[in-house]
Formats: sequence, structure tokens, C-alpha cells
Amino acid sequence: MEKTAWIFSYKLKKDVSKDVFVELTQKLHDEVISKAKGFISWEHYLQGDIWTDFVLWETLEDANNATLVGKGKSVTNEFYDCIQMNTCKALISKLVKKY
Repeated sequence: MEKTAWIFSYKLKKDVSKDVFVELTQKLHDEVISKAKGFISWEHYLQGDIWTDFVLWETLEDANNATLVGKGKSVTNEFYDCIQMNTCKALISKLVKKY
């Protein structure tokens, strides 16, 4: 298995509360992301006002395919509407070694 991670960092828009964002993320997780082939887990981390997400997939192919699963869905749009997109950095990285 070649586990692969989506690694995102970003800031929320000023008018978005942490609680509202976590609720929207849960909804996106439950309705879309967790149902995608190869999904393993999604973790939120927060340092100051910078959020970092680690979303794990069973394979690189699953991770790449999952970039399109939420396209056009209102729950996906609501999630991204909370984020200052100019602060967003994204990686799709394959596991090399776990220590």
C-alpha cells in the first residue's frame, strides 16, 4: 500500500468562526470525502490562525481521484467559502517511510 496524504494549510476568512468551520468540515467529511474510494482519515491542526489538514488515502491514485469528488456540490462550496484561498498551500505526497 502506498499511503498518500493531502496536506493543506490555510487561513479562514475573518468572519468565519472556528465552530462553524468545524461543523462544515464534518458535513463535507460525512457527505463526500469519507465516501470516496481509498479514504482513511482527515485531521485538522491549528497553530495561531493557520489551519493544517492531513487527509490520508490508501493510494496515490485514490488521492488524485478524490480531488474531484466534491466538485459542484454545495457542501464543498460552503467549505471553500470559509477559506482565504490566497493563503492556501496544498501538497499531495506519497508515504516514503513511517518511523
